[in-house]
Amino acid sequence: MSGAHARGRTRGKEDASKVAGAPKITGASKITGVAKTAGAGPAKAGGAKPDLANEITASLVVFLVALPLCIGVAVASGVPAELGIISGVIGGLVVGAVRGSTLQVSGPAAGLAALVAETVLEHGLAMLGVIVLFSGILQIVLGVVRLGRMFQAISLAVVQGMLAGIGLPLMFSQAYPMADARAPGTPIENMAGIPGLFADVLTDRQAMIATLLGVATIVLSFVWKKMPGPAKRIPAALVAVGVGVAVAALPGVDVKTLQVGNLLASVRVPGAEEFAGLADAAVIGSILTFTVIASAESLFTAAAVDRMHSGPRTRYNTELIAQGAGNTIAGILGALPITAVVARSSANVQAGAKTRISRTLHGLWLLAFALLLPQVLALIPISVLAGVLVHSGWKLFAPEEFPKMWRQDRGEFAVMTTTTLVIVATALLEGVLIGLAAGIVLAALRMSQTVIRQHIEDDTAKVVMAGNATFLRLPQVIDALENAAASGRPRIRLDLTGVTHLDHACRNQVEEFTAQQRGLGLRVELLMPGPARTEAPGITHPAPEAAPTPMPPSGPGPHAEWFYLDTRAPSDGYEDHAESYRPVTSR
Repeated sequence: MSGAHARGRTRGKEDASKVAGAPKITGASKITGVAKTAGAGPAKAGGAKPDLANEITASLVVFLVALPLCIGVAVASGVPAELGIISGVIGGLVVGAVRGSTLQVSGPAAGLAALVAETVLEHGLAMLGVIVLFSGILQIVLGVVRLGRMFQAISLAVVQGMLAGIGLPLMFSQAYPMADARAPGTPIENMAGIPGLFADVLTDRQAMIATLLGVATIVLSFVWKKMPGPAKRIPAALVAVGVGVAVAALPGVDVKTLQVGNLLASVRVPGAEEFAGLADAAVIGSILTFTVIASAESLFTAAAVDRMHSGPRTRYNTELIAQGAGNTIAGILGALPITAVVARSSANVQAGAKTRISRTLHGLWLLAFALLLPQVLALIPISVLAGVLVHSGWKLFAPEEFPKMWRQDRGEFAVMTTTTLVIVATALLEGVLIGLAAGIVLAALRMSQTVIRQHIEDDTAKVVMAGNATFLRLPQVIDALENAAASGRPRIRLDLTGVTHLDHACRNQVEEFTAQQRGLGLRVELLMPGPARTEAPGITHPAPEAAPTPMPPSGPGPHAEWFYLDTRAPSDGYEDHAESYRPVTSR
C-alpha cells in the first residue's frame, strides 16, 4: 500500500510539474498556439521566421489566378484591360503591404463589375477615377473612426442576397462576350436576349467556337480541383487561358482576343473638370454606393478568409484603412475600384502562404508581366475570360444557399430572396437598402413578440401581457383594451409585469385608456413593469397613510408597480388595498 501510495504521489508531482511548465495561452496568444500546432514544425523562440521560398511560390500561384481575373473584370466593366491590371498591382503592392489581414488578397472584383459598367455608362470613364478616389477617402475615414466592425452587423441573409444579386446578372452579362457578342444592357434585357443569342450562335461558326471555349472554361473551373496528383494545384483559370490561346492560334479560328495597350499610357489622373462633377447628386450617390459595397465585400471576405486558416486574425479597422488607401491611389490613377477577392485569397491560403509577403509579391509579378510581356496578353480569347467570370458569377450566386436558408429560417429566406430580386430588377444600392430594411423589419417583428391573455373573473375584466410590447404590436394591445372595456365589468385589471420592454407608444396607449376608463366611472388596476415612476399628467393618487402591504411570494416580479387609479374610495372588498395607491415593489 505504501509503495503504491508513493508512486501515486510521484506521478501527481510529475503531472503538476507538467501543468506548471505548460505555457499559459490567453487572449491573442490562443491564435498563435493554434498556428504553431497547425504548422510544419516547432517555431523558434521569438516567433516563426517566414519561409521566403514558400511565400514566393504562393505569390506566383496568386498571380496566375489574379491575371485573368484582373483582365476579365476590366472587360466585364466596360473599361480597358490595362485598368484592371493597374488595380491588381495596387491591390498587391499597396493594400497587401498593410498589416490588416495577413492572407487576404485584393484587386478588382467581379462583384463590382456590373456597378462599374453602369457608372461608366452614366458618368463616363473619366468620372470613375473621382468616384473611386473619394470612396477610398471615405473608407479611410470609416477605419480611422473605428467603424470597420460595423459591417459585420449586417444580416447574413442580406449579404448572401447581395452576392446572389451580383452573381446572377454577371453570368447573363458575360454570356454575350462568351459568344463574341455585345450585351444589350440591363440585367433584365440581358436575360430576355439569351434565346436570340443562342440562335445567333447556332448560325455563326466563329461564334460557336468562341462559345465552346467559354463553356470549356466553365467546365474546367468546376472539375479541375478533382484532378489527381499535383496538377490540381495549377489554377483552373490558367489552364483555361492556355487552352484558349492554343485553340485561337489554330488555322481557321477567328475569335476575338484581348487588346492590351501601354500600361502607363492608360493612367488617367482626374482633372478639374472631373472634380467639378462632385456637384452632381448622382455622383455623390455613386461614391456612397461604392464605399458601402466595397467595404462590405472586403470585410465579409476577411471573415470568410479567417475561417480558412489558423494564423493571425484580421484587424478590421486597419484593413478598412488599407482598402481605402488602395482605392484612393486607384482613383488618382483612374483605375477600377479595389476590394478583397475570395478567389485570390483562397488560392493564397491553399498555396501555403503564411505572411503578407505572398500577397504583396503577386502585385509585383502583375506589374512586371504587364510591362515586359504585354504581347502575350493579346493572345488570350475574350470568351475564355468571360467563361472565368461566368464561373465566378455562379459561385457568387450560390443557388444551393437558397434551399439551405429555406430550411433554416423562412423569414431570412424572404429577406435573401427580396434582396436578390430587387438588385436584379433595379440596381445594387436599391437592392441592398431594401434588403437591409426588410431585415430590420423582420428583426423588429421577432423581437416584438407580445403575448396577451384576456379573461373575466367575477366583476373584473383582466388583461395580462408578457413579452415585448412595441408599436408593431399596438393593434393587438388596443384590441385587448377595447375588449376589456366592452366586457361591461365595473373593474379592469391590467397586468403588464411580464412585459420585458414597453415602448412609448404602448405605454402611452395604456395610460390614456386607463385615464379614459376612470373618467367613465370604472376602477382600473394597473401593474406596470420597471422601477417606480411618475404617472402621466392628469392621473393623481392620494398620499397613503401607512406603509404598503407586502406582495405575496406568488405576486408580480421584483420590479413590478401596482397603481390603483380610481381616486374614489373603494366600497366593496377593496378597502384592504386602499394603501396600494403608491407603487409596491415585491421582494
